[in-house]
Amino acid sequence: MSYIPRTLPAQGDTTTNVLGVEAMFTQILGAVQKSQAEISELRQECADLRLANASLERQVREGFNNHNVNGSRTTASPGSVTPIHGSPQLRAKSPFLSPHHIPTLSAVPPALLVPSPLGENAVTPISCSQRDIPGFYVVIPAGGAGTRLWPLSREEHPKFLLDLTLKGRSLIQATWDRLLPLSSALRTTVVAGPGHVKSIHEQLPDLLPHNLFCEPGPKDSMAAIGLAAAVLAKRDPDAIIGSFAADHMISGDEAFLSAVAEAVEVAKQDYLVTIGIAPSHPSTGFGYIRLGDKLGIKQAPNARLVSSFKEKPDARTAAAYIGTGNYRWNAGMFVTRATLLMDLLKDYEPELYDGLQKIASVWADEEKRQATLAEVWPTLEKIAIDNAVAEPAAVEGKVAVVPATFGWDDVGDFSSLADLLPAESNQPRVLGDGSLVLTEQVAGGIVVPGSGRLITCLGVDDLVIVDMPDTLLVTTRARSQEVKRLVKKCRDAGWKALL
Repeated sequence: MSYIPRTLPAQGDTTTNVLGVEAMFTQILGAVQKSQAEISELRQECADLRLANASLERQVREGFNNHNVNGSRTTASPGSVTPIHGSPQLRAKSPFLSPHHIPTLSAVPPALLVPSPLGENAVTPISCSQRDIPGFYVVIPAGGAGTRLWPLSREEHPKFLLDLTLKGRSLIQATWDRLLPLSSALRTTVVAGPGHVKSIHEQLPDLLPHNLFCEPGPKDSMAAIGLAAAVLAKRDPDAIIGSFAADHMISGDEAFLSAVAEAVEVAKQDYLVTIGIAPSHPSTGFGYIRLGDKLGIKQAPNARLVSSFKEKPDARTAAAYIGTGNYRWNAGMFVTRATLLMDLLKDYEPELYDGLQKIASVWADEEKRQATLAEVWPTLEKIAIDNAVAEPAAVEGKVAVVPATFGWDDVGDFSSLADLLPAESNQPRVLGDGSLVLTEQVAGGIVVPGSGRLITCLGVDDLVIVDMPDTLLVTTRARSQEVKRLVKKCRDAGWKALL
């Protein structure tokens, strides 16, 4: 029998292998320790945020108590403070189930005012004694299905048609009320899809028929706002337009109106102007605007150039933005000359410009309009106004921002909706009839008793429960931004009728 000797590694090779393994384990250990440190830091940040939220809720309760005792309201000082959204103490019974009847509530608590520490970027209040602004046209894009608020918001009855704060007015009605003093019904327009035209006319009876621009299908904000700009530029070549979403919440109307009036003055100097919101927390759900140099316009002392637009950041980047004091939330509000917007569109998106101009040229003729829309609209690019014109124009120094301090929220998910509703300490918020919700050892969260059934909860915190007659949604506040994923799953599974 032959013997084959076993080959052993040289001593130097063994030492090298051992050192390599030790280096690898050292690297892994270092990565684990770094991750643990980051997790610890994030936990501390979460703890700080919880404390801040608890403090804010305590201030809100004290505000309610002071209002009930003294019977007086706090008066806002435009441009110098950040108002927190007020919400009524009385709860209507499922107003979202009766789209043609929105109950009127009378008890509204005072606005709680919190100083906004903007440092050198503090806003200078300007007078806005004259409400109506000659030549100013309001454009209200009323699009989107609000999928993150499903099943409360549906394609046929989206969130802008809902009374989400139980104040007796839907979001689009509140937007109309807020902007009407600046432009009157003659110069207030709405851009919406065909499925919502009837409901919008019912909720806004003073909206003139020729001021409701119907887009055949959703093409994002650039096509909608561009359509209004192209048509209004034909009607009035000197028109200055302001675009304000139909489904956003705003508190502090005086500060809002002052900011819009200031933006109009800047727009007269041939800028595309946006309104930047003073951030109240490091949100990861909003885009940001970096402030540039002051423009030095006498009638608009707060106006600055936009240095850049920033996409939705992660939590750490958002906190860094807030720390500098040089960033504002991008609320998607734009004020500009209608002709300037079309010129920018011609420079950056020429095909979209050509299509909108072709539609606008025949808009006054109903028959030609419908034929041209059917031909052109499906070919238009689906793109947001930020990407189409605002971002490239900012690089060339053509975009300005008016920093403002009014309260704002896009009510983008159930978590943000919960923050707008009143609640007892360590109790969930209720949108609807509070007598239908019974809880024991439950903290936080939001419950929508939309079906009329009794909802009982025991020992669960920060849940989102939306109980509608045909659908039940259960998730957590932390994952409420992901509800649109369920909408896609429902569509894929053949439940389109419930969307």
